[in-house]
Amino acid sequence: MAAELVAQFHARDAEGRVYPVHAFQSAVVLADGTLAEAPLLTYKLAIGDRVNHLGDDRFMLVQSGIEIVRIP
Repeated sequence: MAAELVAQFHARDAEGRVYPVHAFQSAVVLADGTLAEAPLLTYKLAIGDRVNHLGDDRFMLVQSGIEIVRIP
């Protein structure tokens, strides 16, 4: 199943650079063929780099290890 874009926001690193982040939601199919209750959320920069969610408004760029914080 394809992932669906569900949110877009900006995040800033410690040096003040701003990153456009996209959140995607996809359904999780369990071993018995049913769908899981909670969908899977993944995050990527607009240019395609993967982003890990660390909790709250904190994220980390996978490739570089830079921590970024969501701008309210």
